[in-house]
Amino acid sequence: MRAEVAATVQDLILEQGYEETTVDDVCAAAEISRSTFFRYFRSKEEALFGASADAGTFLRDALAARPADEAPWVAMRRALNPLIDQYEGHDEHTRRVTRLIVNTPALAALHREKNARWHELLRPEIARRLGADPADPTDPRADAVIAAALGCVEAALAAWTAGDRPRALSEILDRAMGVAFVAERPERPERPERPERPE
Repeated sequence: MRAEVAATVQDLILEQGYEETTVDDVCAAAEISRSTFFRYFRSKEEALFGASADAGTFLRDALAARPADEAPWVAMRRALNPLIDQYEGHDEHTRRVTRLIVNTPALAALHREKNARWHELLRPEIARRLGADPADPTDPRADAVIAAALGCVEAALAAWTAGDRPRALSEILDRAMGVAFVAERPERPERPERPERPE
């Protein structure tokens, strides 16, 4: 029933618009009571995001299952495969829902909040792969890797929903993460010599 209600929310919002769709509309279309709706979801927004709200846990587990000696960036990309497969498995419908989320400020903000929760879930494993302490607030490396990877996902989703006939989402994500990846540590620019003080 939960999946059916979530599907009804998505269909109604795609048809009527986000602001125009109410919980009462959903209940009428799904032929359920308000109490039944709220048994499954706290809001129409939670129902709209559906299974993706739990995807952070699956992503964390997929990341932990990657080979222990795999580089953090590579492990992140490979761990994202099941999530990308879910997006591509429903293709056009998922693209329409994703486009709605990307282009609706209130939903985009909720999407970023969801990513922030994912960030917390992923930090321990990325820190472990970096040999870092996930509880050390002075070490930015794990946060940087996660933020960059999730930023690439956001950019890939935006590109995937922008055109009428897009490339595969996995290909777009590969391009995004390929650009973001730096194989070698950038050299520090030389500091200009300080002028000698006059005696």
